[in-house]
Amino acid sequence: MTRDFLFLSARPEVEAVGPEYESVRRAAGLDAGRLQHLRLDVQSIGDVDVRRYAGVVVGGSPYNVTTAVEHKHPVQRRVEDDLARVAEQALASDHPVLFTCYGIGVLTRVLGGEVGTLHGEEASAVEITLTDAGREDPLLGALPARFDALVGHKEATSRLPDDAVRLAGSAGCPVQVYRVGTAVYATQFHPEVSAADFIARAAVYRHHGYFPAHELDALSRRVHAASVTEPQRMLRGFAVLADARDAG
Repeated sequence: MTRDFLFLSARPEVEAVGPEYESVRRAAGLDAGRLQHLRLDVQSIGDVDVRRYAGVVVGGSPYNVTTAVEHKHPVQRRVEDDLARVAEQALASDHPVLFTCYGIGVLTRVLGGEVGTLHGEEASAVEITLTDAGREDPLLGALPARFDALVGHKEATSRLPDDAVRLAGSAGCPVQVYRVGTAVYATQFHPEVSAADFIARAAVYRHHGYFPAHELDALSRRVHAASVTEPQRMLRGFAVLADARDAG
């Protein structure tokens, strides 16, 4: 019997939450009945054990882990504590968990790496290049050595954790994907979104500093002109690998 997956969202903007869940569900190839959803901005993860699920996907957020603690909203502090617990569980059991965008920052800090603002990328499509390890990775190795992905982040991994294997980077952000153990992955880019998904999300966050607000139409044209298909294949591959591990 196949087990469910869990999607953990950390966006306080309600108009972005449902579409993000649908993007993840669709890209992963999962029926709604197999992808449970927990909004960490609304409730704590509590005693949830990630090993109860075939796999877990952690979504993005406008939160930044580099924000000074005294300036973080209490909800953000709780969300980061919860995600740190998820990371610790996943690392201890080498269980399939995929941390995306904001999630990579939390995982990097748990692992003792560093997160900074030097390698932030404005909302756009960028070329991702696999490393030698990425080309040999069971998940990333199924993708082309170079492909486009959609990004928009103010911070990124500035020092790779000692236990992590760098799998991909871009010209503006050297650490786009890494793996820890055999089943814990982290991506800086968004693996779930189509061009249409990304533009709809950009409209929600147009005043959050990811791009000049008046350039939304121009951003839309640039994103629609890009060919962004491989990141969603990565998310689907993650679900397949998690199910295979679960089946033993």
